[in-house]
Amino acid sequence: MSDTFSALRATEFARLDAGGHVYLDYTGSGLYAESQVRAHAQMLTSSVFGNPHSRNPTSLAATALVEEVRDRVHAYFQADPAEYEVIFTLNASHALKLVGESFGFEAGSRYVLTADNHNSVNGIREYAHCRDAEVRYVPLDADLRIADVHRHLEGADPEKANLFVFPAQSNFSGVKHPLEWIADAQSLGYDVLLDAAAYVPTSPLSLAEVKPDFVCVSFYKMFGFPTGVGALLARTDALHRLHRPWFGGGTVRFVSASSEVTMMHTTGRGFEDGTLNFLSIAAVRDGLDFVEGIGIERINAHVMALAEGLLAELKGMTHSGGAPMVRIYGPCTTEGRGATVAFNLLDPDGHVVDFKEVEERSSAAGVSLRTGYFCNPGAAEFAFEHADAEVSRCFGSMVPDFSLQRFSVCLNHKPVGAVRVSLGIASNEADVRALLAILEGFRDAHVPAPDEAMATA
Repeated sequence: MSDTFSALRATEFARLDAGGHVYLDYTGSGLYAESQVRAHAQMLTSSVFGNPHSRNPTSLAATALVEEVRDRVHAYFQADPAEYEVIFTLNASHALKLVGESFGFEAGSRYVLTADNHNSVNGIREYAHCRDAEVRYVPLDADLRIADVHRHLEGADPEKANLFVFPAQSNFSGVKHPLEWIADAQSLGYDVLLDAAAYVPTSPLSLAEVKPDFVCVSFYKMFGFPTGVGALLARTDALHRLHRPWFGGGTVRFVSASSEVTMMHTTGRGFEDGTLNFLSIAAVRDGLDFVEGIGIERINAHVMALAEGLLAELKGMTHSGGAPMVRIYGPCTTEGRGATVAFNLLDPDGHVVDFKEVEERSSAAGVSLRTGYFCNPGAAEFAFEHADAEVSRCFGSMVPDFSLQRFSVCLNHKPVGAVRVSLGIASNEADVRALLAILEGFRDAHVPAPDEAMATA
């Protein structure tokens, strides 16, 4: 660990060691630096800000602050303000919903998405289905990558509104998909929505180099604070093709109750519902200052060095008889991936250890990690080798009395969840060692046989 990151751990994130915390859930949420909180508190205690939907002095101060942050977001992502609008949202999911509900799906349109998308992307398919558009999932290979995305994109009607969505980095496996897909899909008649929420906390994204039509981010995933603020970065020409099915305070220029006349804002303001979270938006500036002061490339090098060591350790873990202890889902090297690692433990007979047991022992030791599907059922289904017909049959057989345990039994005891570890700016080698010590505690331990597990369920 470099002196820079050791110093950051001891100063900006001293609360981790002081409280005995090992934090390994950066894909769930970043951690804020203490200096961010101090800077924000200083602003709040030295200024007065009012609702920005007015022209009084405190309102104008709030408006100026929001616009300053909007400019900072443009600059951070190298997004030309003449080409991209920054629309503040509650989070990345809210940004995705804005696109989904407003996109011009119709009969003959296509909605194409990779199988490893977050549920907030899967949810857009409901808008596509309601408007008779075709929905296509692009399958994953054994490494949870995609071999030939073009085959699934070809043949779209360029006269229709077609949308392609993929994560720059999978929140399940850490796989980084090629950003070259953006231009390829656009050349085949698609608007492209890039889910960058898991990517930008540790990787640079320049919208001067790649030009998706829409990009969504959550700032708390980037630098921990503020929560409840995200952004949709939308190309101006693509934004004009969206048509919102709803309006509210802040999104309209004029409304008449008696005549039911409505005039929407034609800029990004037409997508910012009600009064913006202007005080929290102000804290985005401090978060960007913190990240830029360190350098995103240095952050990436730091977390990937730790990920390389973690992957090597996990691959090398065996039971006394030589059987592997860990099954990694996704790439086993750092090539083309981020510092998010999903895996399950195996007993000496190759049976999967219940991820809940790993979570319980980790929590007891003060280690925060994530278990389950991670809101990414597609990646999970490919990782756990769930056949489509099996999933449909089992789900249908237990509605409304669904439970993951019964679901696993119906799937012949295939996994229904995994353990996910994700590294970030404050991670260090001691965190990795603490995790490995917990995993070592499962060496040579047998899990109940399937019949035995059913008897005790």
